[in-house]
Amino acid sequence: QVQPVESGGGLVQAGGSLKLSCEASGSISSGTVMAWFRQAPGKQREFVTQSIGYTTAYADSVKGRFTISRDNARNAVYLQMTSLKAEDTAVYYCRQDMNWGRGTQVTVSS
Repeated sequence: QVQPVESGGGLVQAGGSLKLSCEASGSISSGTVMAWFRQAPGKQREFVTQSIGYTTAYADSVKGRFTISRDNARNAVYLQMTSLKAEDTAVYYCRQDMNWGRGTQVTVSS
């Protein structure tokens, strides 16, 4: 079945940067909805950002710090995270249309 695969998670200090990658299952087009969600311990999974065609959207908590990009030719989507905060610590999930990846852990420490 369709399941994107995330990678790039790890430990980073507050204020640092990290880039996550998501390899889509099969080819993707501009019509493919690609999105990032995250879930911190004890919290509900929350929307982070999405890319639909050439349109992007961001949660208020990450605006100005996170950037989603996609490369349809490479069947991939990326999440560039900068100025990371402790509250960004979570498992980050990639969503390809209605299909979820298994997540990658991002831990921000000070």
